[in-house]
Amino acid sequence: MKKTGFDNDKYLSLQSENIKNRINDFGGKLYLEFGGKLFDDFHASRVLPGFEPDSKIRMLQTLKDDVEIVVVINANDIEKKKTRGDLGITYDEDVLRLIDIFRELELFVGSVVVTCYTGQPSAEAFLNRLTSLGIKNYRHFPIEGYPSDINKIVSDDGYGKNEHIKTERSLVVITAPGPGSGKMATCLSQIYHDHKNGIKSGYAKYETFPVWNLPLKHPVNLAYEAATADLNDVNMIDPFHLEEYGITSVNYNRDVEIFPVLSEMFTRIQGVSPYKSPTDMGVNMAGFCIVDDKVVCNACFMEILRRYYTAQADFAKGKGSADTVRKIELVMNSEGITSDMCPAIKASVDKAELTGAPAGGMVLQNGKIITGKTSDLLGASSALLLNALKSLAGIDEDIDIISPEVIEPICNLKTTNLHHRNPRLHSDEVLLALCVSAVTNPDAQSALDQLEKLRGCDAHFSVIISDVDEKIYRRLGINITCEPHYEKRNPKNK
Repeated sequence: MKKTGFDNDKYLSLQSENIKNRINDFGGKLYLEFGGKLFDDFHASRVLPGFEPDSKIRMLQTLKDDVEIVVVINANDIEKKKTRGDLGITYDEDVLRLIDIFRELELFVGSVVVTCYTGQPSAEAFLNRLTSLGIKNYRHFPIEGYPSDINKIVSDDGYGKNEHIKTERSLVVITAPGPGSGKMATCLSQIYHDHKNGIKSGYAKYETFPVWNLPLKHPVNLAYEAATADLNDVNMIDPFHLEEYGITSVNYNRDVEIFPVLSEMFTRIQGVSPYKSPTDMGVNMAGFCIVDDKVVCNACFMEILRRYYTAQADFAKGKGSADTVRKIELVMNSEGITSDMCPAIKASVDKAELTGAPAGGMVLQNGKIITGKTSDLLGASSALLLNALKSLAGIDEDIDIISPEVIEPICNLKTTNLHHRNPRLHSDEVLLALCVSAVTNPDAQSALDQLEKLRGCDAHFSVIISDVDEKIYRRLGINITCEPHYEKRNPKNK
């Protein structure tokens, strides 16, 4: 059984209470910039065991009568057809996906804002599409000299040119499909227009990481550094908070660097800045909800190790950089993190050496280590998946729960009709074959019934596996890493 180190119920209660207080502090209207993922925050759930991936949405649902959501998208991202790497869809399609999800959860979506709008054809087409769907939309424009020319920004030629978003509720959540969309600028533009129209309003920021009231080098914050090693973000002590209050708090470089500009903007708009430090702007209460620091630290060490192997694999694929790998190596060395912390790594490598072919290892929630080897009909990922399900169902590893009569026609279809070179079944194909077998085989059904128990398990492979297998493992909630090299092909099979 996975140990818990974080009290999620306490978090939901504290977080909603803190946001309500912040709304009251600003006279009844708050623009809340949401950083990170609103849905499926699996990083948080991995480093804070007990944190539910949908906690942010659940928290908003407790305030749903007061919540209005505004989705922000950069016009240049629409024009460039920028894509979400985790979902494989463009940002504009993701905006519509987010709206559908919010509405299914009975959360009110007020409008969509297209920022940096200069008449880009794709952005204009998207605005027309929103109008045809009955979704209110607004245009915000680039401001020359942003963010340093405060005189220009806080004027009728700056924020004043933006269309004022008509909002109805006290808590306006500003979210986006990805970074660089213009969430903060949208919030400040609204405050500018509200002030000119005699409306009291304020701004706050909701980001889970880094956790401001944990030490700079706490494993939770180090895991965030590892997760953002490909960016230029660096955790640092908030100097403004330390100087004002004599209290050490953690923020990251971009917020610290931009704070003097933000503070001056607030002063120009409202006469006085409501905040003395970047930390003051945040509403995150996660640090108060850790109930077992040792469990959390161990989870963070494992996450840093995963990020290291992922960075190595990305570099091998030509998608990442050596700098990213080196940054995470520095974090690992500082904490004494080694591959020995994950038994799945050694198990997969040892199995590959023993069999002379790609192999995988998995640590189940009960601590048992399972391996899977490459065979004529199954790849290592498929074999590992089946062996893990059989173990959880109490079925002997030598028992076939998918008969060769089911597997062989699929393999033949792949090579004969679909012209694949590799006849072995991928993980998705194995699951479909298992479903077919379950109609007549009780063992196959028993194995299928164990799928949910794989969530949160760690798996490692001796080679980089296919995108298809990786996606299936991630959809099953399995934490996956690979050695940073591809399978060596037999020259006879070329």
